[in-house]
Amino acid sequence: MMASVAHPAAPRASVRPERIDRLLSAGAVILFVAAVAAILRGHDQWRMVPALIWLHLATILVATALTPVMLLRVRGDRRHRTIGKLWIVAMLATAISSLFIHVSGPGRFSVIHLLSFWTLVQVPLIWWTARRHDVARHRRAVHGMVIGALLVAGFFTFPFHRLLGTWLFG
Repeated sequence: MMASVAHPAAPRASVRPERIDRLLSAGAVILFVAAVAAILRGHDQWRMVPALIWLHLATILVATALTPVMLLRVRGDRRHRTIGKLWIVAMLATAISSLFIHVSGPGRFSVIHLLSFWTLVQVPLIWWTARRHDVARHRRAVHGMVIGALLVAGFFTFPFHRLLGTWLFG
């Protein structure tokens, strides 16, 4: 008769988030609150906003809301993986929808579209590094994505007479 050997559970990631996780989470919360405030202030113009813009706003709000949840809680468990998959879908949908938004004219891409293409490359890399359990590379890729495609791109939606900036600041 063969005795079964119990395999020790894999060590869990630190429960305490790093400073960068707290900073990125704070940035995501500020961006989320500003975006929701802008949307609420612009209620008189909602009917004039195309469905594509609403889709883009909805997907980025989902990704922005999920960011602090992912970064501030225990990583590596089933809930983190589920939230991560939702975040990935939201980020991909945001990037894809942005490719059809052309402020400077039909078919014209702007500098901000470079982030969309970068997102379409980086997000699968984030998923792949997680699947391979390459934690260090996964974390760097997530941090880079949150900084570049979420926070920098997000905060640039407020100046330059863009929709959210116009709604928020008049």
